[in-house]
Amino acid sequence: MHGTDRSAERAPSKSNAAPVTVERITHQDVPEICALYRRVWEAPGDAAGVPNELVKSWQPTPLEFTSWMEGVTYFAARREGRLLGVVGCEVAHGNCHLLHLAVEPDARRAGVASALVAAGVEWAKHASAVEVWADALARFPAAVALFKHLGFTECGVLHKHEWNEDVRLFERIL
Repeated sequence: MHGTDRSAERAPSKSNAAPVTVERITHQDVPEICALYRRVWEAPGDAAGVPNELVKSWQPTPLEFTSWMEGVTYFAARREGRLLGVVGCEVAHGNCHLLHLAVEPDARRAGVASALVAAGVEWAKHASAVEVWADALARFPAAVALFKHLGFTECGVLHKHEWNEDVRLFERIL
């Protein structure tokens, strides 16, 4: 949708927005989710300066995404049936790691990521995890602010971790 006026596609104001629903995904959702990851990384500004190898690794084909699903529970956020975001939850050794969080560019700052992270935290509690881990590229201050706002504590930085990018680590004790 490059070159079009996207203002009409902005998320509705919080006062009149339909609720965001979050549910576990099924294999039938895979093509739609892969299209979401493509749109997220094709949005103007989102990939600016991010190494091409990293962007490509975050735009899975359906076959690649199916392999991501092994041992990981994914949740999709929708509003009025429209896919707005996705997150994976990998529970191991008493901990839950949130993976591959992505939200449609025109649906950001409307509670979608918060709803997805909340679903991940609930999933972690259901799985008897004692803490939830998340990470974000240091270059994305909105993601860093999101995790801090949702009660996560920054606990470290992996320098030049992903394709020479710094990654900030967050934890939330349950």
